[in-house]
Amino acid sequence: MAVEGARDDERGPHDRSASLVPYQGGPEPHTGGTALSALPGGDLNGAGGEGRRGRAALWRAGGRRARVFLHAVAERIIETAPRVPVRDLETLRTQFPGLGTEELAEKLVAGATKGSATVGAGVGAAAMLPVPPAMPAELAAEIVGVAGVELKLIAELHEVYGRRAPGNARERATAYLGSWASERGIELTRPATVSVAMGGELRSRLRQQITKRTLRNLPNLTPFLIGAAVGAFANHRETAKLAERIRADLRTGRPPGA
Repeated sequence: MAVEGARDDERGPHDRSASLVPYQGGPEPHTGGTALSALPGGDLNGAGGEGRRGRAALWRAGGRRARVFLHAVAERIIETAPRVPVRDLETLRTQFPGLGTEELAEKLVAGATKGSATVGAGVGAAAMLPVPPAMPAELAAEIVGVAGVELKLIAELHEVYGRRAPGNARERATAYLGSWASERGIELTRPATVSVAMGGELRSRLRQQITKRTLRNLPNLTPFLIGAAVGAFANHRETAKLAERIRADLRTGRPPGA
């Protein structure tokens, strides 16, 4: 599911002077089929030990496939993050002249919520096709697609509020990825906040976030285009909620409760 085309007027054109490593083109890495597929069958109603063994084998297989799914999606997001094109503050001011900080932030949020809604609607529409084994791939595509939209939003909000993450382009991408996983802004005055994003805890946080997104996005696979409407609405709402949390952190420079 390609999502780079899910753009709108509020977000402005691509800019190659991005604050993260700009996307250089070329084929997209494979996103697909290592995720959840149909689980093996078995006599779940069998009597005695055989029935219990069948149920235990099914749970083990399901657990293994879930871990494969989470790992594959997490690695795809980590791979994608440094290539998300992010406009710096100067570029944003040029593209949206005359706007104050909050007005510019609102413009970015409006574009991102439309982008994530477009991804959800596309996945919901694709789900009406009678190909059940493709559903895990559709879920993975949606999570990765929305993550890209939201990572761009988080990075550009940090630019707008004058709180760009420190380090080189890849380090900033990793810091914003940690911000996405925890749904919090980067706190520049406390280096531990950034160092946590750089450490081994990142993948654990990503897996937790992906699990939450997967459960949240399951209704998007409802057939007859109902899933398209559900996906568009849910993604729009959740991206708006994420943006408000990040903006609250960036306004104060200190995450609530810290």
